[in-house]
This record gives sequence, structure tokens and C-alpha cells, in this order.
Amino acid sequence: MNYRVDNLQYCNWSKEIFEINHEAKLDAVHATICYHEDFDELKTNIAQWKNYFKEFSSLIFQGFNSQDIEKAKLEKKTAIFYGLQNCSPIEDNIEYVEVLKDLGILFMQLTYNNQSLLATGCYEKRDTGITRMGREVIKEMNRVKMIIDMSHSAEFSTLEAIKFSEQPIVVSHANPLFWHEGLRNKSDNILKALNESGGMIGFSLYPHHLKGSSNCSLQSFCEMIADTTKRISIKQIGIGSDLCINHPDSIVEWMRNGTWTKTKDFGEGTADNAGFPPQPSWFEDARGFENLHKGLRDTGFSEEETHDILGNNWYNFYKKFD
Repeated sequence: MNYRVDNLQYCNWSKEIFEINHEAKLDAVHATICYHEDFDELKTNIAQWKNYFKEFSSLIFQGFNSQDIEKAKLEKKTAIFYGLQNCSPIEDNIEYVEVLKDLGILFMQLTYNNQSLLATGCYEKRDTGITRMGREVIKEMNRVKMIIDMSHSAEFSTLEAIKFSEQPIVVSHANPLFWHEGLRNKSDNILKALNESGGMIGFSLYPHHLKGSSNCSLQSFCEMIADTTKRISIKQIGIGSDLCINHPDSIVEWMRNGTWTKTKDFGEGTADNAGFPPQPSWFEDARGFENLHKGLRDTGFSEEETHDILGNNWYNFYKKFD
């Protein structure tokens, strides 16, 4: 059985988006349900998702483990797995880690761009690594089988998370630094550490992380994937598109600014990044998975390898946390 998994989306959720994902034959989506929210605000978001599951039950249902990916394939639906792009919902209370896992949170980033109580984000000037609380939260996440995500974390913090975690971690949505310079893209040292620890990286289709931005070619993207397999096993890579479609530009400002600043933070240190950039023409939404399939085959990947990259690897990784 071959699975198709997009391991990061933050779209303006609607019937249209769920139908697009269905047309794209996505068996699973890791959906961001938090950026800056506290615990109570996150519970409000979860209540909204329960409404989605009820209203669009013919298209989606909540996923908790790898068996739900199997179920989605059989029922021709998309399993939605909850993920947090920040640790803000646990506030300063480690007990919330287990509470959140019981609510179905499978992924949690230790930080989103900035310094958190747990780790350093990729936009900070100085990277002090995993904090004292961060070490304890990593142990607790390991215990309850919540997956550690370091997509927006700084270099040393990411390497320490890999070192301290007894379970493999993920970079759910980023690209390699050797291909494109970007604050969130990951170095060869991180790719090596992920490889040795059994971790995963999901390649991002967000234009700021692509060579050529919105004009990035399918060939360039697929060649990047091929070059990355020289640094990390082909069994440890996948797609985390970072699709944010149908949102107004005010949302990306909120994503960057949260409640921590009164001035506009444009990301990457320049106002040129204000607003959402247009997606590459070959990946305007999840239906671009078909183009990825063709592009990977044209780049020299076998049919089996292509299916691994487009979903089977994520499915096998999820199985480790059942």
C-alpha cells in the first residue's frame, strides 16, 4: 500500500481546502492548529476542528496514529493530525504536555522563530540551545509519544534536541541550507544528525525557502531532493509543504508578530517579505503532488522511491509513535 502524506499545512481551512486535499489523494495532513495561542485559546481551536470533522465527515477525520492513515486510504478520506508550531500552549506547566497529547496533539515545535522557555528560534542572534525546562519537556514528550519538531529552531538548539531526545525528531517543513540560504533552512550538520538518529525532514514548498522563490522550478526542487539523499537516507525524507493558501496577508503578519511585539516583524530581516508570496506554478496547492511525482521520476527516482518520498516514509515514521 502506498500512502500520500503532506506533513505540514496551515491553510484557511474550508470545504474547498479539504476537497483539494481529497483530489490530491492525501491520506494524511499534519495541520498546524497553533502559532502563539495559550492553552485556553488552543482549546478553542480544537473545538473549531471538531466542527470541521462533523461538517465535512465525508472528507476528513481526526488522526491519532498510523492506523488512521491506513483507515483514510481505505475510506478515501484525509486523516488530520494536530500539530503546534510553538510551545506556547503548555505555558510554563509541563503537565500540559500529557494533557495536549490526550487531546490528540502529535507534533510540537519547541519554538517558533524566537527564544522560548524551551529552546532558541532561528531568528535570534544568539543560540543558547535547549533550556533546563526544554530538557524536561523533551523527556516528557518522549514519554507520552509526542513528536518533537525543530523546523523553526536555531542550529545548536536543533542539534541538542536530537541529542537529548530518546526518540527521533523531525524538521517537518524546511529545506537544506546547501541549496538555498535561509534562516530556517537546515545545515549539513543537522541533516547528518537526523540521519544518524532516525529523524525526518519534510521539504517545504513555501517560496521564501526555495531557490528562486516563487519562480523555483520543479526540476530544481527535485534535484535538491536528490542531492539531499547524499546526506540523509532516502527513507528519512518526505514532504511538508507549508501550504498557507487562501489566507489574507494579515495572517502572515500575525504569524510573525504574535503578541510579543508592537512593531511589524517581516521575517528574514526585510520588509520585502511582507505578505504571502505566490506559490510556484507547479505547486499552487496540494494537487501539485502529481507534479512532484512526475518530477521525481524524471530526476531519476524509482517508482518505489517516489512513493516513499511522497508519503510512505512519513507513514513508517508515524508507526514509531503508535
